Amino acid sequence: MSHSGVSITPQCVELFNELKLGRELRYIIYKLSDDNKQVVVEETSGDKDWEVFRKALLNAKCVDKRGKEGAGPRYAVYDFEYELASGEGQRNKITFLAWSPDDAGVQPKMIYAASKEALKRALNGIAIEVQANDEDEIEYDEVKKQVSKGGR
Repeated sequence: MSHSGVSITPQCVELFNELKLGRELRYIIYKLSDDNKQVVVEETSGDKDWEVFRKALLNAKCVDKRGKEGAGPRYAVYDFEYELASGEGQRNKITFLAWSPDDAGVQPKMIYAASKEALKRALNGIAIEVQANDEDEIEYDEVKKQVSKGGR
């Protein structure tokens, strides 16, 4: 349980372990349940196209207390594959991405921020964390810079 009182569903961890061990999944996108009490799996995919993943984050929506729909924060885990600059081959790093767009509502952003550490603790084996608030920050090359140097 997190500081916000949000719990992590078992499916979140099970699918993460599948991604980590099986290499069939490329990414998992997590969201808060509609009642903001649990982190749940929203989407999984084996698609290696970064733009498919990026668009899923950009199109994420949430509804505030007044019923108004807006941009939605999300957590995601991505099995990030990249070429080494030295030409010595490929590397994979399991990357945790905290997506909290600037135009998302204040309440959703606060709940996501308060719940992030609980999810990260439940997912054993994350190599890098990337925090992104603007669509430019989830461009492939921008994320690759962070992943290949160790993240922030």
